[in-house]
Amino acid sequence: MDKLKQDIKRLIIDALELEDTQPEDIDDTAPLFGEGGLGLDSIDALEIGVALRKKYQLQLEENNSGNREHFRSVETLAQFVQANKK
Repeated sequence: MDKLKQDIKRLIIDALELEDTQPEDIDDTAPLFGEGGLGLDSIDALEIGVALRKKYQLQLEENNSGNREHFRSVETLAQFVQANKK
């Protein structure tokens, strides 16, 4: 799972063009949105969602209430990808 987390961190950095951020700068359990983490917003969530769909062929539903929990941190994204990878 560590490799998957690193891959997701790299995907986030690339999708959002976070030029001054390295994978090791992103804590696995830190919130991706709001204070205390990367401080991403809803547009960033869309970009990450598109990148995840392309890389892992995930099916993400727009109005799924579980998406908020899946996108909470790198850890929760990795769990979601692991459980839904095709």
